Amino acid sequence: MLSARYFPYRFNFNFSAGTSRGILKNKDSWFIEIWDQDAPEVIGTGECSLIDGLSPDKSVAIKAMLEEVYHNINNIDDKLKRKLIEFPAIRFGLETALRDLDTGGKKILYDSPFTKGVASIPINGLIWMGKYLEMLDRIHQKTEEGFVCLKMKVGAISFEEELKLLQLIRQEFSRESLELRLDANGAFSASDALTKLEKLAVFQIHSIEQPVRPRQWELMTNLCQKSPVPIALDEELIGISSSSELSRMLDIIRPKYIILKPSLVGGISVANSFIQAAENSRIGWWVTSALESTIGLNAIAQWTYTLNSPLPQGLGTGQLFANNIESPLTIEQGRLHYRPTTSWNMDILHKNT
Repeated sequence: MLSARYFPYRFNFNFSAGTSRGILKNKDSWFIEIWDQDAPEVIGTGECSLIDGLSPDKSVAIKAMLEEVYHNINNIDDKLKRKLIEFPAIRFGLETALRDLDTGGKKILYDSPFTKGVASIPINGLIWMGKYLEMLDRIHQKTEEGFVCLKMKVGAISFEEELKLLQLIRQEFSRESLELRLDANGAFSASDALTKLEKLAVFQIHSIEQPVRPRQWELMTNLCQKSPVPIALDEELIGISSSSELSRMLDIIRPKYIILKPSLVGGISVANSFIQAAENSRIGWWVTSALESTIGLNAIAQWTYTLNSPLPQGLGTGQLFANNIESPLTIEQGRLHYRPTTSWNMDILHKNT
């Protein structure tokens, strides 16, 4: 017989992170803990990570949904599963909590050379939106830290200043020595998107995520056909409830890549089915975290390693929060490592619960 509990926690950013939706200073997560009543010392932990304005989970309803999961933890039937379709963050948290419990409650969800500390995952360095000089400083910092792939958020400062930043980068780093990815978060308009993509192509950009807002399939299809910069779908995947629905969208839009965020699409099992759909359509992919704490990031990273992707992944968010949970995850020379000799410290999470 299983028991469970859930509780909220607010994480504070080390700096004010700029996005196309504004400035983020903090973000909320809910945590699910599950244990067997016959062995209460073994606890599985999962994170339901929420991003205001992006996560499909309705913030006003999430506590009630978690309460329903709590009361039915031993009987999650088809009716409840249908309700959970609208709560992908809860599905991710529940799925990973149960897997953590099944594997011994030690946060080793996928045992591999990564969790043994003998292998690592290449990741991109994330350059948040900000003022011109702030972004330039962050670019220099990331390259000095050994990153050979940078992902730069665009859309917050003037487009001309963003072009100037890219020009400075390419003057110092060739395409072979530094891969550049861009993320527009839907910031381009229908009237200027293609013109901007043509100007960006001069700087040998690997790809650009979501140049225009989602749910504009005709526009996105046209851009994917004509853009000199390969397009990756990101927010476009949010709200897609099945791999068949995704396949239909991919067959229409034909992007070069899709970006998998388990917290936003409904968990790791859903993300696996999306990867299969993409590969069936000969479309590339990589995995990105969605501002999870180290609990959620750990689950995503361990799963990602098992996929054997050669591409840099978007798993560099573990250092964003001032009050994150101490964990074996660490970043060195542009790669994510799991140090098994370092212990988890859950005190910061539990002190107010």
